[in-house]
Amino acid sequence: MSEHVRLRPIAEKDLDPLERLHEDPAEAGELGFFGHRNPGQLRRQWAEHGFLTAQGGRLAIVHDTDDRFLGEVQWRQVLQGPASPCWNIGIALLTAERGKGYGARAQRLLAEYLFAHTQVNRVEASTEAVNTAEQKALERAGFTREGTIRGACFRGGAWRDMVMYSVLRAEITDQS
Repeated sequence: MSEHVRLRPIAEKDLDPLERLHEDPAEAGELGFFGHRNPGQLRRQWAEHGFLTAQGGRLAIVHDTDDRFLGEVQWRQVLQGPASPCWNIGIALLTAERGKGYGARAQRLLAEYLFAHTQVNRVEASTEAVNTAEQKALERAGFTREGTIRGACFRGGAWRDMVMYSVLRAEITDQS
């Protein structure tokens, strides 16, 4: 895992690469592009609440020596029972920054951040079953594979299987 990563709130200077990451099919990559969305929506959300709310948020992944934008992590609250919220997280890295260990480190940092600043007991993440690089990154970040969610994600004209991972508060806080 790369140690040269930190998370910070998304700044205005990050909006251009963030938009490319979500709106440019070549930059998002085969597993990250889910179709064209509302142009300017990311900028409007950033202007409205800086991507940080009680129900979820986004943080920039940056290189710790030069503050270079590498990608983003995001989280949203989901319920696993009527009174059992947890965080579901996701990640997107710029094409040039993939395969360097930044993803595993960023997801670990996000889980640590969420356990330190919220009361949830579980952080979960899912990825397409064919995305073995992300599965390895989640495992390096301390997440445990739980199983397959069949036909759960529609992308590229087809329903695709997902793999669910999670980490519990005790598993992170015992190791930190």
